[in-house]
Amino acid sequence: MPRVVETGTISSRHPARPSARWYGRLTRLSPEALARAGFALLCVAVATGYAIYPAYPGYDPLYALIWGAEVADLELPSFDAYRAPTAHPLTIALGALLSPLGAGADRALLVINLGAYVALAAGVYRLARVTITPLAGWAAALLVLSRLDFAFFAIRGYVDIPYLALVAWSAALIAQGRRAGVVWGLLIASGLLRPEGWVLLGLYAVYRGWRASWLERLRFAALAATAPLAWMAMDLIVTGQPLYSLVYTRASAGDLGHDVSLLEVPGTLLKFLAQLTKLPILVAGLAGIALSVAFAARRMVVPAAMLLAGMATYLATTLVGLSAISRYLAVSALALLVFAAFAFCGFQLLPHGSRSRRLWAAGGLAVGLVGALYTVTHLSPGYVDDQLELRSDAREELAALLAVPAVEAAKPCGPISVPNHKAIADVRWIEGVGVDGVVARSDRKRASRAARGVAVFPRGALLTDPTYDPFQVVTDPRDIQTPAPGFAPAARGELWTVYARC
Repeated sequence: MPRVVETGTISSRHPARPSARWYGRLTRLSPEALARAGFALLCVAVATGYAIYPAYPGYDPLYALIWGAEVADLELPSFDAYRAPTAHPLTIALGALLSPLGAGADRALLVINLGAYVALAAGVYRLARVTITPLAGWAAALLVLSRLDFAFFAIRGYVDIPYLALVAWSAALIAQGRRAGVVWGLLIASGLLRPEGWVLLGLYAVYRGWRASWLERLRFAALAATAPLAWMAMDLIVTGQPLYSLVYTRASAGDLGHDVSLLEVPGTLLKFLAQLTKLPILVAGLAGIALSVAFAARRMVVPAAMLLAGMATYLATTLVGLSAISRYLAVSALALLVFAAFAFCGFQLLPHGSRSRRLWAAGGLAVGLVGALYTVTHLSPGYVDDQLELRSDAREELAALLAVPAVEAAKPCGPISVPNHKAIADVRWIEGVGVDGVVARSDRKRASRAARGVAVFPRGALLTDPTYDPFQVVTDPRDIQTPAPGFAPAARGELWTVYARC
């Protein structure tokens, strides 16, 4: 009699292959678990990049460290330095807290800024996930990480990255409809980093007070006024003028050629948004705006408010004569990235199996592939590597040349002079000197003091790099790159030449 085998028994004795078990576990992971895993990978990647590229802060963040060190020494910060950047209260406070680290404070500042970069990606993920879907959160976060302008802002220590991280998280919490106290704290901190945050504070006060009592409205107004009042108090204490930052920034924009005319504003707005988001993603963002109006207008109110607030702030700052630079549209660019994520993933909000859902998914996939192809074909890893190494090499070589014995011997004979404002912060930070210790040869009021001492000249790749370009300001004298009579070469590198005279 033939032997009978029970198939049910056999299947129970042979478990699924390991690969099948892992796949099953992966598909059962919650969006929160996947997000935490992605966040951990991003932290590792950013930490690795920090270790590989010994970058240093740029002009504005270096001044924040210098001013913070002056405050820590119980001195008034030197806001009146030649072509100094606009001071930001929170960065100066951070500089004071980092001052005990001495020369290591600049690298510590970058650690904080890179942490803010990670927080920015996480905040944009949360915002897109709350307003759209988890998949859209991933898309928005990846768009942020693939826009290299944000990464460069982070690695150079610019205040824009922590500011954007605060704005992104406050927007995500507002979209969730909870934690109003945390939102106030985040927005007040953003207003102490950039004056554009004042607009967001005002909008949130209006939003919170729309159906509130008059007593609550007064409280919201007081909270919204905290950041601008603190800023004005700082200006009053340091300069005696409560509106010093506004007046100085307007004058500086004209001096540096950063102001634009009324007719140029629309063109620069579109140009800067395209620079920050890149053209295919800008188009996807505009498509996402149209699609969100048609299918999910209420869901996208918060990103829409970010977009309009950023554009309105940019228009206001340019119309009153302040600088017109791309970083001032960063909040609007972030909102456009969220709308682009809506264009790619908003189909998930439509009914399953519907023809509209299938068409939207196919269209989103096609546009996403075009955007990815554009990014790959326009991304030059060699260029990115060269730019990061150039700035690191420039700082390290400058510090080494200023320590050469022949240069050290000439320092008591006069100040250190540089072509214009570009290298002042670097020299002041390296040498630990005050305003009078470094002179810009383009400064007509103080250039005569550079007749003796040490004269620094950028050369090679630095002559065309925007960070150190000595001829960027067209009104500067053309002889700022010519050694004065009596100066002799004392040290020379690939990126700098140092002359001395006693």
